Amino acid sequence: MNIVDILEEIEKVDGEVYERFSPRRAAMKQFFNVGKKISLAAVPLALGSMFNKAYGQSTLPANVKAVLQFALTLEHFEAAFYTQALKATGGADFSGSTQATLDKAAIGIISAHETAHVNFLKGVIGADAVAAKASYDWTASGNFPNPFATGNYGVFLAVAQALEDTGVRAYKGQAPALVGQGGVLEAALNIHSVEARHAAKIRYMRNQNGFSIKPWITGGNDSGVANAAAVYAGEENVIQAGITITGINGTPVNVNAATESFDEPLTTDQVLAIVKLFGVS
Repeated sequence: MNIVDILEEIEKVDGEVYERFSPRRAAMKQFFNVGKKISLAAVPLALGSMFNKAYGQSTLPANVKAVLQFALTLEHFEAAFYTQALKATGGADFSGSTQATLDKAAIGIISAHETAHVNFLKGVIGADAVAAKASYDWTASGNFPNPFATGNYGVFLAVAQALEDTGVRAYKGQAPALVGQGGVLEAALNIHSVEARHAAKIRYMRNQNGFSIKPWITGGNDSGVANAAAVYAGEENVIQAGITITGINGTPVNVNAATESFDEPLTTDQVLAIVKLFGVS
């Protein structure tokens, strides 16, 4: 779950969430000034401070805390995937890569970003933050071979791509809830840009390791993995704002170009159905 999902879910149990942020303009200004001086990966930690100023850890409502705990459950999962990948024993088989050193470095950066998201939520929730699960089903209930098995580096990249593409589409699905929310929307989009870079990087890595794929989603399921179809449901759409993009105004825009131009949204229920396969609950 990303920051857009979190704020939408909190709004369901605390209709005044945005009013809690808005009067604290000094805190918001401080947050965005800090945001200009740090990497986008560190934005979640700064945003955590904003949450604390809006609510105060000692007065965090139980229903709001429940939303954050669930969000942390999902972020633990993503962070655990990349942490596992970097383990010397039982991690991803980087030796199967054509550029093992570069790939491992990239996964290290992505892993650090995901850990930052976990720390953001833990910082907001406090001492009783939910812990990560002891284990996950990395095969997604048998839909994939073990991505961390020797010789399965291609599977690892395919699963990583599915996770990152899911995250980007989840943002698209929740962003409308923040329209008109000023700084909060800006913060969410900053974090979203990091997730989009993750997705593009993983896709580039797959391309460099022999799988023909672009840095963006083309058509429907372009992952080459039939069992990842749920991740790409609806991506074949060529209609935007009621207008058919293919051949628009007589231009030679084909189906691939039309589908590459937009990420289609995933609903919260769709995202939860995807991660449930990995034992996230």
